[in-house]
Formats: sequence, structure tokens, C-alpha cells
Amino acid sequence: MKQNIVHIALVVRDYDEAIHFYVDKLKFELIEDTYQPEQDKRWVVVAPPNSQGVTLLLAKASKPEQLDFIGNQTGGRVFLFLNTDDFWRDYEYMQSVGIKFVREPKEQDYGTVAVFEDLYGNLWDLLQLKEDHPISLRTT
Repeated sequence: MKQNIVHIALVVRDYDEAIHFYVDKLKFELIEDTYQPEQDKRWVVVAPPNSQGVTLLLAKASKPEQLDFIGNQTGGRVFLFLNTDDFWRDYEYMQSVGIKFVREPKEQDYGTVAVFEDLYGNLWDLLQLKEDHPISLRTT
């Protein structure tokens, strides 16, 4: 048996402001932006550059009870983990475009990590895993 997690839904307030943040600031690729008239919504998928893993489905809150989860999908815990091949390049770039870091860079046993907020306040780890980490970005 082979299975993969394909998308993770991220509840957003507005499609276009979310696309602006993820595509223009984080430099993610816009994989798909398709209007679905039968449900009056858009199917918006983004992914980190050159990524072959899980993508983010930007899902606009469609019910009042969903609005409470925008920016707090995990109750204040780090939600997503963005692994990079060059931590300092990405950290400095992200700071230069105004992305807010809530925990400064730190060396850990598994690699270098800092915590930032997305446009809604969801917490992300920016990390560069060490080469011997089981899921590192190895270039062999």
C-alpha cells in the first residue's frame, strides 16, 4: 500500500490576501486557483518553491464558526514546518519583507529553527534540518 497526504487545509479570511502573503512574500508557487461555481468558492493550492510534498489548500472560512479558527488552527501551537536548504538566506529574506518572527533562531539537535507568524497569526517553524535527520533535504 502507498498513500500520501496531498493537501493541508488552511482556513483563511480572504483568498487574495492569502495568495498575496504566500506567493508574494513567502515565494510559494500558486499551483491552482480555480473557481467552483456550484459551491461559490475557489480551490486555491500553494506550495513552497520546488516542493514535491504536501501542498496548502487555502480554504476561505465559509461559516461563522470557522472564522474563530483563522490564525489559531492549532490552539497556539506551531502549525506548519517549513524546511529549507538555506536557513539564513530565507530568514534574512523573510525579515526584509516584514514577516514577524516570534522566536529567534536557535541551534537544536535536529537543526536550526525560528518561529514566525503567517498573515493571520498561525505559527510556523522555519527550519533547516541537519543532514543526518531522517527527513532532511539531502542532496545525494
